[in-house]
Amino acid sequence: MDDFERLVAEGASVPVDGWDFSWFEGRATEERPPWGYLRLISERMATAHAALDIQTGGGEVLAKIPAAPPVLAATEAWPPNLAIARTNLAPLGGTVEHVAEDAPLPFPDASFDLVVSRHPTVTDWTEIARVLTPGGTFLSQQIGAGTNIELTSFFKGPQEIPEHWLTGYRVARAEAAGLEVRDVREATLRVVFHDVAAVIVFLRKVIWTVDAFSVERYRERLADLHRRIRRDGSFVSHAQRFLIEARKPVTARRS
Repeated sequence: MDDFERLVAEGASVPVDGWDFSWFEGRATEERPPWGYLRLISERMATAHAALDIQTGGGEVLAKIPAAPPVLAATEAWPPNLAIARTNLAPLGGTVEHVAEDAPLPFPDASFDLVVSRHPTVTDWTEIARVLTPGGTFLSQQIGAGTNIELTSFFKGPQEIPEHWLTGYRVARAEAAGLEVRDVREATLRVVFHDVAAVIVFLRKVIWTVDAFSVERYRERLADLHRRIRRDGSFVSHAQRFLIEARKPVTARRS
């Protein structure tokens, strides 16, 4: 088996359940945003009474907060992540509900004074506003417009960035739902892949980067990428991130 086939076989066999990226150590790197999402949510969780984490993945990030509020809930859409999230959040007293990404949240109005979400695929601003208490906060680190467009374009050709990925569009949607946007920050982060196996695992895990990705479908491009990495030493892409913090007004706006 040559080097390419060995790396392809390895990349295709790595489990991709949960949201743990420790396998990539030594194989790929991604810069972290400067604001420190875990630190920010930890500070807010320490003073919250009831908190919700939307699309928690396997609960890996939320499980790292040092102190949990009296009520801690999470949602997750992908069934393989549910058991992982429940195990990770049990020490914090957290519960995890199976909720489709585009489904209404199964909680009463004004249930939470803090709602957080890291890298949601869908953000339902109206539902977030509904479950927040007056004066409650939504804090989210989201995928920015054009994230890893170099990697997507390598496999699928030139790409246009849809309007709904633009930061301004999402800020406008938050405001239209009645939220007051308090903070918006953006960052461009360098992503470096050192072998084709790392690219395969990434595309199997972060499935929106190249939709309908499979090794069989993109074998020729993977072979091209393998040769390029061998020639250049790595493949470099760039992730876009933005942080948004919004507050539900204590008093409803007058029409």
